[in-house]
Amino acid sequence: MSLQRIVKMTFKPEHCADFESFFDEIKNQVGNQPGCSGVKLLRDLSGNGVYFTYSNWDNQTSLDAYRETDLFNVVWPKVKAWFAAKPEAWSTEILTESKPLV
Repeated sequence: MSLQRIVKMTFKPEHCADFESFFDEIKNQVGNQPGCSGVKLLRDLSGNGVYFTYSNWDNQTSLDAYRETDLFNVVWPKVKAWFAAKPEAWSTEILTESKPLV
């Protein structure tokens, strides 16, 4: 079973550009962690400082291993200082999805 991790983060307005720039710097390092098949950054269109990360993991063990890395221990404290609200996170599984039109 693969795991899709969705994390909602709300940033102080003065730190939105900082976060976007920082994410651009670290996205490949996160997306290339063992057991991760990619990470995406999404921004809420309302312009209210809300962002989501969407990452794909082989399993919970892979995600937990990432949380123990030096990378995570640098990224999370830095980003956390820019929050305007407590982050929310969900670990999900895909139950079904559409097929592309041929």
